Formats: sequence, C-alpha cells, structure tokens
Amino acid sequence: MASESQKDETVINMVMSPFPSSYEHLLAYELSMSSTFSIFQTPKILFRHNEAAYKPNAFSIGPFYYRANKELQATQKIKLKYLRDLLSRSNNPEELYSQLTETIRSIQREARGCYAGPLESCVEEAFVEILVLDGCFISELFRKDAKKELRDPDDPIFTMSCLQEYLNHDLILLENQIPWMVLERLFSLTKLSPDESLIELALKFFSNIFSSRESSVAPHQLQDIEIKHILDLLRHSLLLPLSPDKFKGEPTGWEPIPCATKMNEAGIKFKKAYADSILDINFANGVLMIPPLLIQETTETILRNLISFEQSYASYLPIVTSYVMFMGNLIDTEKDVEILSEHEIIDNWLYPEDAKQFFKKLYHGAYAGQFFYLDICLKVTRHRNRWWPRRRFMYLNTFTTPWATVSQVVAAIFLILEFLQTLYSIPGVMEDKKS
Repeated sequence: MASESQKDETVINMVMSPFPSSYEHLLAYELSMSSTFSIFQTPKILFRHNEAAYKPNAFSIGPFYYRANKELQATQKIKLKYLRDLLSRSNNPEELYSQLTETIRSIQREARGCYAGPLESCVEEAFVEILVLDGCFISELFRKDAKKELRDPDDPIFTMSCLQEYLNHDLILLENQIPWMVLERLFSLTKLSPDESLIELALKFFSNIFSSRESSVAPHQLQDIEIKHILDLLRHSLLLPLSPDKFKGEPTGWEPIPCATKMNEAGIKFKKAYADSILDINFANGVLMIPPLLIQETTETILRNLISFEQSYASYLPIVTSYVMFMGNLIDTEKDVEILSEHEIIDNWLYPEDAKQFFKKLYHGAYAGQFFYLDICLKVTRHRNRWWPRRRFMYLNTFTTPWATVSQVVAAIFLILEFLQTLYSIPGVMEDKKS
C-alpha cells in the first residue's frame, strides 16, 4: 500500500509529464469529491464578489477560522463562559465535560470527513476541543435565546445589539459550520427536559431570517431528514413546505423575464402569497403570486451561502440559486423595488438603491444547470405577448384618477368642436346650409 507521500510524488510526476507513465499511476491518487463532504470552503468565483458575506465577523465556529485573527479570538471568552454555564447546571460538571469530550472523540473521524478543506494542521485533540466548545456554545445560545431566565443580566450577547448581529451573520456561513451530528450529541447530553428539541430551538432562533412571517414548519417534520448543519437546516425549512411536485422533473434552459415595471405596464398584476416558503412562487390568470421576502442585513449573507452550498454539494439541486436568478430578473430598477414593496412582496429594510443592486449581484458566478422557475417564466412571457392585456391596462391606467378622467373628457369635447368648425368651414357645406 503506497503511503500518502508516495501518492503525492506520483501525482506531481503525472502533472510534470504530458502523459502518465502507466495505467497504475493514473489510478494512484484519489481525486474525486467525497460523498461525506458537506462543509465547504466558498468557491473563489463566488467569494470574490463579496468576501464579507462568507467570512465570520466575530465568532469562529469549527476549524476553518479557529484563531484566524484577534477579533475572532476575543469572543472565545464568551464561548468559554457559555460552556461553563452549561456545565454548572450538572451535579458533576467535571464528569459531564469528560462525557461530552469522549462522545465527540468517538465520532471525530466522521466529523472530520464532513469538511472539504485542509485540516492537516488541526490535530485530533484540538479538533475535538473545538467541536465541544463551539457545539456547547451554540446549544447554550439557542437555549438562552428561548428562555430568558437562563441569561445573566450582563450577558453581552443579549445586551449588545452588535453581537447579536454578528451571530446572526456568523452562524449561517458555509465555512463556519460544524456537523449537525456533533450538535445533536452534545445537546442530547445536556438536555434541560426530555422534550427539549434542538431543531425547535434552532428554528426559533432563525425564525425571521427569510420573512417577517414565521414558518409553520414543525420540528417533527424534520426528524427523519438527514440534516448536515445549521445552514442545511435552514435550506430544508424552505423546501419542506412546498408540495412534492413543485420542483419535479428535469427543467433546463433559462427564460429571462421582464422586470416588475414592464410586467406592470403589460397588465400583469402582483399579489402577496401567504405561503410558508419564499420559494413558493406561482403565476395564474395574469397574476404573479410571490411570498414576501424580508430584505435586511443578513439576507444577502444567507442567500449567498445557500447558493455556495448548492454549488458545492453535488447532491443538491440549484433551487435557491434559481429563486435568486428569478428575483434578480424581476428587480432591475428602484421602480421595481417600489412596485414590489407596494404589494408587500418585499419588506425592504435597506435603501431602495441597495435593494436594487442586492439581487443583481447575488448570483454572479453561480451556475444553474436546472432552472426551476422556467415554467413560470414561460407563462409570464406568453401572457405578456398578448396584445389585449397590454392595451386593457393602458386604457384603465388612463382613467385611474378623477382629474385624468376630466382631462380626457375635455380633450374629447375640444376634438369634436374642432371637427365641427372644420366641417362648417368647407364651402360646399355652407352653401347647402343656406339653400
């Protein structure tokens, strides 16, 4: 069996020479992507468009950013404080900590296999300590978010708004995840009650990340789903409320659609859909029904990282990527933002200019081999190309206000008078009248 160093040398020789020296050398090194990978480093083609959307601001979670800079090291004290709080509720804190450590050590090989990135510098013991500290911190954070009585009066996370913003950003980064199986094991060993649910607490913590309207997804609906990490849980919370046949089939191709302003001019109406997922867009009878999206500070971060996840994880279809592409076509100008805001489809907490640019930049560098809103785009295009809805809208739009109606009536009277004046000024007509 060849050692790792021998395999590396073989690959280098293969690259340096135009052809492999033998078939055995061609197969000597495993270059395929492992099916166990679920935590990825952001592809550079996406990362370059907005680095801040992929890097933690204050809290490193997992091994990729562990002690990456002084800012991330500063919050280690907060995580240690949360770990002590968790242990202090036990009758034997030392024994519990030992139990937590041994549990994670027993699955550290599987946990390491979730990371598609270099972890050679992170030795086994350090890797286990990182997972225990960060996993217990997240568990305790979710508990304290749900139960105020567990918080200290001077807890900086709940007394300093900036730290909450940092956490809302840092916990949803693809590179800043730890395996869900690690969270589950640590949580189960520290439960406050038998019916306490990690999924329920996590969904509550992120309840307003996509919309002001809370999702109706229940924790038991996710029990049989293999969750990879927190970001994956949030993706499942978007897909689960959809009907099973919503994204069935093999849609291909891309059909651009006009922006909201041009749709409005063509008589297409917009309506806020009361759906449990922002992905549940529909079109029927000239009405485009879109669930409301909350555009706030973390919206770009969550959508960018979901796109990055779909682009990296081969088993996932580009459904969120398709949604962002659809919305990016719908919003092209500030007027488009105003139209969608008027219909409560966009709950915009940013400046209109920022919201306009928001979707345009989101999917740059992303590839969607399957576009899951193709059918809706085709229906919109067919409807828009009909002359009657467009003419009907122009006619109705002319009489939208009382003053507009009066001006049209006055204009019609003057037109008739001018016609009569012209008619009576013709010589033949005047002679007939005299006779």
